[in-house]
Amino acid sequence: MTGATGFVAGHVIAELLRSGYDVRATVRDPSRADVGYLRAIADDAGRRFDVVGATLDSDDGWSEAVEGMEAVLHVASPAPKSRPRHPDDVIRPAVDGTRRVVGAAAAAGVRRVVLTSSTSAVVGGQDRRDGRVRTEADWSVVEKCDPYDASKTLAEREAWRIADESGLELVALCPGLILGPLQRTGTNVSMDVIDQLLARSVPALPHIGFSIVDVRDVATAQRLALEQPDASGRYLISGDSVWLVELARILDAEYRSRGYRVPLGELPSWIIRAGSPLNGSLRLALPLLDQPVRVSSARAMDELGWTRRPLEESVVDAAESLIAFGYGRR
Repeated sequence: MTGATGFVAGHVIAELLRSGYDVRATVRDPSRADVGYLRAIADDAGRRFDVVGATLDSDDGWSEAVEGMEAVLHVASPAPKSRPRHPDDVIRPAVDGTRRVVGAAAAAGVRRVVLTSSTSAVVGGQDRRDGRVRTEADWSVVEKCDPYDASKTLAEREAWRIADESGLELVALCPGLILGPLQRTGTNVSMDVIDQLLARSVPALPHIGFSIVDVRDVATAQRLALEQPDASGRYLISGDSVWLVELARILDAEYRSRGYRVPLGELPSWIIRAGSPLNGSLRLALPLLDQPVRVSSARAMDELGWTRRPLEESVVDAAESLIAFGYGRR
């Protein structure tokens, strides 16, 4: 397991430990990693949980990290909270890191690698207003992608190249925007969406769309992809297309009585386009404006037996955990 201190990886590790697996996970610095909550889960489950040092930007440690492993789950990938100065600041660590992890797994004779890709590798760089539902057969158009979408697309392509050349079993999971409860303090790009709505950091909402999945359901999908003998190829794991204002309405209904003033008004897209040359935050929203994210998770449901929980549960549980850890201040 890569990136043990990450939001998704923490839930995946917990799912595996509770399901009877021993887990070895990588961190940048084992002496400083905040993984006490995972050690407690391992102790309660009677399983072994070890951390070893390895980073996506170095070859060091990867051979040792995967040695003796039956399977490798590659979850870690850079997800910047702001637009990078240069696309390669995001693309190179994602692609090179994937090459190191998957390459080391293939060299060590690991049976299967489960790669956490993204819907960003499926829908990026496309005009999604055509109403078509995307499936695993679709790929993002790298030349038209923003840096993050390009990084996820190119990293997944690199994983498939290595798998095809080495005969390694590879399964790629493509989740949408991941929400759900935090296990410890510290937010991430996806949870910042809920945090900013609770804190009313923006007075009005851009008309941008998401396909949302609960982090606990992502963890379950990881285990299923590991366990199902016939699992292969790509699996979209996400929910129906929703607009940002729909998330705001869920939060408003739940938290208005507790004093939270969640913004509900939508900012016309023409204003964002007109103001984007002068405002970096508005420029970030441009590729997402008026673009729904329609994807089908039918293959994961049919072949893996995967299910997802209701959107409202994911949004409220995410908000409750943010509040509990001191975020989303009114």
